Amino acid sequence: MKFHTRKLIKPGDLNANNSLFGGALLKWIDEEAGIYAMTKLESKQVVTKYMSEINFASSSKQGDVIEIGLQFESIGRTSITFSCEVRNIFSKKVIISIDKIVFVKIDEHEQPVPHEKTVENLGLIA
Repeated sequence: MKFHTRKLIKPGDLNANNSLFGGALLKWIDEEAGIYAMTKLESKQVVTKYMSEINFASSSKQGDVIEIGLQFESIGRTSITFSCEVRNIFSKKVIISIDKIVFVKIDEHEQPVPHEKTVENLGLIA
């Protein structure tokens, strides 16, 4: 798992329990995974197709610094799949894990199209 993005938890990121709002975290994950999919498929025309069960393992509080990690899992004809883990950068405690996030390359009509990428030409290992 490679951790690229870090976020500082600020007051606007908190829920009524004064812990990190899950919606804010999912937004950050979707954005980071989308950018990763774009760079690997060499196209801005990708959309989130699917997220598997999301496991909120622990909470995060204001002032915590978290990091978002993504790992390549598989590639399909029109899709690319990653797993994700978010953890506290200092304690390494896992905050959330997602087994599958699938992105699909689309055309101008928002229909899936082949991306013509393979594990070999992406330089990734499943």
